[in-house]
Amino acid sequence: MAERGFKLALNNHELAEEFFEDTRLLGIIAPLKDYQFCWRLNRSLRMDLRVNNNIEIQLKRKNRDYFFSVFEYCEPTGSLGYYVYNNQFDGEYLLPEFRHFDFLLLLKGDVVPDEFLQERINAIREIGGVQLVTELTNEKIRNKEHLVF
Repeated sequence: MAERGFKLALNNHELAEEFFEDTRLLGIIAPLKDYQFCWRLNRSLRMDLRVNNNIEIQLKRKNRDYFFSVFEYCEPTGSLGYYVYNNQFDGEYLLPEFRHFDFLLLLKGDVVPDEFLQERINAIREIGGVQLVTELTNEKIRNKEHLVF
């Protein structure tokens, strides 16, 4: 009996769509180092964001590897997780369509009501060094699969 070779292919589009169910994404302009920004976020929002090397995003472009750090905090009393992505590494961008943003903040794991999100946006705007915070809708993100960990 001859063995037949077959390939399994991941459907990145489907994977990204599932990943982004019940998420909210903020784009943030803050010309700070990622650890400085997260430290300020921690103090302002009473969180404990920490770098998670297990979910670091690696992209290959121009025959080079680029590494985008991800900081993570999960609420101890719920299922909401906060993920801060560094949008830039060595001249490349995690989401090139949003190259003007320094950081992306993903809220995932629970439904985030509009009022709660607006409170978070207002609090982040008060942080020193933050110049802009805005919500990015899923329709505007062309490279969603770059955020999937």
